[in-house]
Amino acid sequence: MSKTVSEAIKYRRSVRKYKATPLDEEKIKNCIRNATLAPNSSNMQLWEFYHITDKEILKKLSKACFNQNAAKTAVNMVVFVTRRDKWKQRAKQNLNFLESMFDKQEKEGIDVARRRKVSRNYYKKLMPIIYNDFLGLIGVYKKILSFFIGLFRPIYREVLFSDQKVIIHKSMALAAQNFMLSMSEIGYDTCPMEGSDTTRVKKILKLPRKAEINMIIGCGIRSEKGVYTEQFRVPLEDVYRKI
Repeated sequence: MSKTVSEAIKYRRSVRKYKATPLDEEKIKNCIRNATLAPNSSNMQLWEFYHITDKEILKKLSKACFNQNAAKTAVNMVVFVTRRDKWKQRAKQNLNFLESMFDKQEKEGIDVARRRKVSRNYYKKLMPIIYNDFLGLIGVYKKILSFFIGLFRPIYREVLFSDQKVIIHKSMALAAQNFMLSMSEIGYDTCPMEGSDTTRVKKILKLPRKAEINMIIGCGIRSEKGVYTEQFRVPLEDVYRKI
């Protein structure tokens, strides 16, 4: 029986030790499909998901994750990879999708001229302004420009190369949460790991230089001692602010 969203959230824990029970790879693939449905900045989807099932690769990744139990006992792993370098391709794919949608609506007698123009400007002009950054110099210029314009009106200020990396990783984190909750919903367990030698991970997976590791998630079914402690969270009153 599937869980509700709240039940899946409460069931999800960072599991450190897994049983050797095999996992249904198609179910995990479907959870990755759910990950791709996560909200993300400008729908650019600058991500890739590496589902690791090969035992030799799992051993190599475990070593790159310092042989922590969540990696060493994982039956599968999923590596979440950001791909800022694919922004041109993704912008084109987005615009092609929108153009086909507008063409269809236009045939139905719907006026799409304004939305078509906005979409073209967004993906053909704004995205290049945001993502182009020669040696970081363009970003500095954009930062200075946004500062002075911002003295007079609201303006987008996250224009540096480092800002874009943060935004892309935030989008990927949303996808990772989708994945973990989808796994929880079907009774599978996960552990997101940041502790890894990302250079070695990239080498193992033969990733291009500009790809970045967001996180590695160990997957399996929890053993009796797989969850180390009861869950601790600070009181809601410490973090909740109503304005």
